[in-house]
Amino acid sequence: MAKLKIDENDWVVVCDGKKALLLENIGDAVFPNLKTREVYEHDAPKTHELGSDAPGRAIQSVGEMRSAMDQTDWHAQSERAFLEDLAGRLDAAVTSGETKAVIMVAPPRALGVLRKAYSPHLRQALRAEIDKDFVRMPVHEIERHLVG
Repeated sequence: MAKLKIDENDWVVVCDGKKALLLENIGDAVFPNLKTREVYEHDAPKTHELGSDAPGRAIQSVGEMRSAMDQTDWHAQSERAFLEDLAGRLDAAVTSGETKAVIMVAPPRALGVLRKAYSPHLRQALRAEIDKDFVRMPVHEIERHLVG
């Protein structure tokens, strides 16, 4: 990975569908020093706690054919809601002036959900997107991976 320039006060958001770390560079672009600003964790309840309906059945209007519908993926829905809430928090931070620049680090699937939830303000403040899963690493390891 190419060396990433993280300016002073830039936010680095490291997340997946269950956890998000909002890190702020309290150093400068030459000597970055990422410090944890906020941590969000999303408890993933058991499937039976999320929903209990059996998959539906569809009956064709002509004939007697029936077909099963896909089971609802409750975990994917709750992860999507978590990431959309995170995008809302970041949008609020950008529009209120808490930060001017955001670097997003997330696995590809989470990035896909986040991209759909980006507001125009957040999209403008986005300096980089990195498709890696660093959320379980200590902050100093994340910093080492990002700036070399």
